[in-house]
Amino acid sequence: MADQIPLCPVRGAAAAANRRRAAYYSVAGPGPGAERPGRYQLEDESAHLDEMPLMMSEEGFENDESDYHTLPRARITRRKRGLEWLVCGGWKLLCTSCCDWLIHICQRKRELKARTVWLGHPEKCEEKHPRNSIKNQKYNVFTFIPGVLYEQFKFFLNLYFLVVSCSQFVPALKIGYLYTYWAPLGFVLAVTIMREAIDEFRRFQRDKEVNSQLYSKLTIRGKVQVKSSDIQVGDLIIVEKNQRIPSDMVFLRTSEKAGSCFIRTDQLDGETDWKPKVAVSCTQRLPALGDLFSISAYVYAQKPQLDIHSFEGTFTRVGLLDLELNQLTKALFGALVALSVVMVTLQGFAGPWYRNLFRFLLLLSYIIPISLRVNLDMGKAAYGWMIMKDENIPGTVVRTSTIPEELGRLVYLLTDKTGTLTQNEMVFKRLHLGTVSYGADTMDEIQSHLRNPYSQMQPPAGGQAASTTPPRKAQSTAPKVRKSVSSRVHEAVKAIALCHNVTPVYEPRAGAPTEAEDAEADQDFSDGNRTYQAASPDEVALVQWTESVGLTLVSRDLASMQLRSPSGQLLTFSVLQTFPFTSESKRMGIIVRDESTAEITFYMKGADVAMASIVQYNDWLEEECGNMAREGLRTLVVAKRALTEEQYQDFESRYSQAKLSIHDRALKVAAVVESLEREMELLCLTGVEDQLQADVRPTLEMLRNAGIKIWMLTGDKLETATCIAKSSHLVSRTQDIHIFRPVTNRGEAHLELNAFRRKHDCALVISGDSLEVCLKFYEHELVELACQCPAVVCCRCSPTQKAHIVKLLQQHTGRRTCAIGDGGNDVSMIQMADCGIGIEGKEGRQAALAADFSIAQFKHVGRLLMVHGRSSYKRSAALGQFVMHRGLIISTMQAVFSSVFYFASVPLYQGFLMVGYATLYTMFPVFSLVLDQDVKPEMAMLYPELYKDLTKGRSLSFKTFLVWVLVSVYQGGILMYGALLLFESEFVHVVAISFTALILTELLMVALTVRTWHWLMVVAEVLSLGCYVASLAFLNEYFDVAFITSATFVWKVSAVTAVSCLPLYALKHLKRKLAPPSYSKLSS
Repeated sequence: MADQIPLCPVRGAAAAANRRRAAYYSVAGPGPGAERPGRYQLEDESAHLDEMPLMMSEEGFENDESDYHTLPRARITRRKRGLEWLVCGGWKLLCTSCCDWLIHICQRKRELKARTVWLGHPEKCEEKHPRNSIKNQKYNVFTFIPGVLYEQFKFFLNLYFLVVSCSQFVPALKIGYLYTYWAPLGFVLAVTIMREAIDEFRRFQRDKEVNSQLYSKLTIRGKVQVKSSDIQVGDLIIVEKNQRIPSDMVFLRTSEKAGSCFIRTDQLDGETDWKPKVAVSCTQRLPALGDLFSISAYVYAQKPQLDIHSFEGTFTRVGLLDLELNQLTKALFGALVALSVVMVTLQGFAGPWYRNLFRFLLLLSYIIPISLRVNLDMGKAAYGWMIMKDENIPGTVVRTSTIPEELGRLVYLLTDKTGTLTQNEMVFKRLHLGTVSYGADTMDEIQSHLRNPYSQMQPPAGGQAASTTPPRKAQSTAPKVRKSVSSRVHEAVKAIALCHNVTPVYEPRAGAPTEAEDAEADQDFSDGNRTYQAASPDEVALVQWTESVGLTLVSRDLASMQLRSPSGQLLTFSVLQTFPFTSESKRMGIIVRDESTAEITFYMKGADVAMASIVQYNDWLEEECGNMAREGLRTLVVAKRALTEEQYQDFESRYSQAKLSIHDRALKVAAVVESLEREMELLCLTGVEDQLQADVRPTLEMLRNAGIKIWMLTGDKLETATCIAKSSHLVSRTQDIHIFRPVTNRGEAHLELNAFRRKHDCALVISGDSLEVCLKFYEHELVELACQCPAVVCCRCSPTQKAHIVKLLQQHTGRRTCAIGDGGNDVSMIQMADCGIGIEGKEGRQAALAADFSIAQFKHVGRLLMVHGRSSYKRSAALGQFVMHRGLIISTMQAVFSSVFYFASVPLYQGFLMVGYATLYTMFPVFSLVLDQDVKPEMAMLYPELYKDLTKGRSLSFKTFLVWVLVSVYQGGILMYGALLLFESEFVHVVAISFTALILTELLMVALTVRTWHWLMVVAEVLSLGCYVASLAFLNEYFDVAFITSATFVWKVSAVTAVSCLPLYALKHLKRKLAPPSYSKLSS
């Protein structure tokens, strides 16, 4: 960012802290910095490409442009006009357009403009900026109650019961006590409001923790501590080592003399490597920090742009199970209306039939159970508690208590790479010299080879070389002789120790002065307090390995570096030129002069594809690179070339001249460098492993066996992403990998998609730029082809692209998606997915705070999905269906009762009987189904194929719903007709027999549904039955006490209950014998 913002000094320099974004930085030394890449721009192709068929040969694309057929989605249909257009959907379009216009007017944002920010003077800002605070809350004090009520009553179920309850205030429609309707509704709303209040308070606490982080603010009077949320645009902030940068900033000054520091952009692109940044030169040269106030300067910044800081996301999540139950509720409402109309019709529409119709709607309203929502919400809270109490996945936190059952229906898992699948900790694994290879168990041989050359060298006086006169000829002109293994090892290790951009950093001693000059003079160069910083973790791993074998990098600046040999000598080298690594060149180089011998050597290392044509002919490099890649190692080829003084002076003059060129500077500079990259001596091939998170491979295999397709979305390089996909077994060893070639226009995308379509059963690797081009022209085709792949790897993805990919999968497949990541750059993807999982790791807590679930390690995903996700979905499905059954059975009894007594709109049960039936008498046994399990957790982990059945949604479908409807109609009819058949004299006996049999039937049905008994289930059954028996003594208003204490009552109730339950048990037992479910074989 600092490179793009002009610094406009009136007498010096300026700084600014922009408003907080969702993304954070991390800094290795004081001072922030960031770069903002521009958005990828696409050029429009010619018009004939709009009618190009995707399945067309390359020859046809090049030669035969006249035979193109229009794609089906590109055909233009006849446009409807007039009234026909209005009736056939035009009214909907008009309403949508009007609503969009009103929303645009209400939510219209002010135009973003460039701004001028004065150094250290926030009060001089021309416009008001928002606070530098993070806010993840859904509501505030004024919107909490209205917002929660809206979220509840937008569901048809709750809205329906609100209307029913309000109707009881109309005397002509009143059919019972007010509390029989308002008490259940009030209880449901109270539970919901309490749950939302707890979730909202937790979000408030998490936001407060982040916004209260303290930072040092530089003022005219000195340093003051300010909260992160109190930082204003224009403030001068001092960022300490290893402290996260709280906002967009311009890097003005650092305690390091050269003005450089290392920052980490893990919250932007997920990469935890340290990137060097340089401060603004005019402010770095100021003698002291206080001088920043003595100059008058400002930053003129361009207006905010869409970049990798922005992300898409939603706060409110509604699970698929809730939507499915909402649809079933509408179906029940249709049945309710139909049954009420039938009743009124059989009455012959006598009298005020419309009033009778509404009374029947009220009498049969228990078809739609009001307790459904509260049971499901309480069940979800129970599932969340079980997840957080699971000792096998410690540290797991459920942050959204509304969608735990979503974990049981996932089809696509989109994961980040760095910090999620890998630890981003590189470990040196292999050194290959062509004829000999060294691994982790033979590193001691390298140490012994290194001791010989350096033990024969005598340290010069004073530890420094006295000679500065270069030799006339380099060693490269000497006759070639076969080198010994020791000399080859020595040259390879020396090249690795010199060819890099690593800087050793030393912590100051305890009690040492903190000022830069004093600290630098008093540094402790011991091994114990040395750390390495570099732009790539690979380079750090290489330098750490050379230290482990005896050749240690002890110091480095822009002009020189020092190595310490195994014998303790300090070897000084002058850095003459450095050629940094770029994604285009895929290599880096350095020219150094050995101060003891004045030898000049050009070292280079890079990817094998780039170095193969540079090094001298050999017959082993390609084969060994392939072998290491199959092991999941990241390979680097190391080579060198000795230069004479004349050769270097000639190169330096040409290089300097090329850098001063006005036209084609980059091409000329590259051409001069390439003049050195010829016939270089191949020294070695290195293999570095990016350590995977614990148990990543078995976890990915488990997810694949469960039918979950895994996509890896990363901001890392293509080569690195491909390597991790292999090492983590995201792509199996037997599968081919199709690397999507870079495309920039529609024609190239068309040809590459055709080439990809011809491949079968291969993993896809595609870059973010190519993905954007393909999605612009062939969105449907690309997603269709990618969904057929066993695995997909998207590299160089921005956070916005990650969220876009998730959205495309949801739209094109209709399947449930889960996103998992650990950095701020993953927040957009996590919040766009149906289920978001965050990992608390090295990249901070942003992903974990924004996710629905946060875990400590990637391996916990397996148990979270296979055990808790599967159980939550199956339990919620069973609970929802049983609550519906409880309402359907009593509504059926009411319908039978009314039809027998001349279709009278009179309630069968009144007052406390209805309230007790929905709460005290049946609630606990029904809710205890949240403890049921079909198989043990160990079995669910061992056989992940059980999870695959859930993705089809068969546990809660219209088929299972109809089965429960038929069961409810059968049992309701038996209970009512049985009671009418068996009662003798008084009508109150019908109520006693039918209601008691109803309670017993519900308790028995719960017992028949349970697959694994829990002691709390037994307690719930006994407690509910005991409560009902005890309450009979107080229900004189509804029951004849003398009758219910007689033996006649007992046998009649037993007979009716047995007829309603025994046939269903027999059918269930027969079905399990003839067509047992998949889990029954394991549980047996």
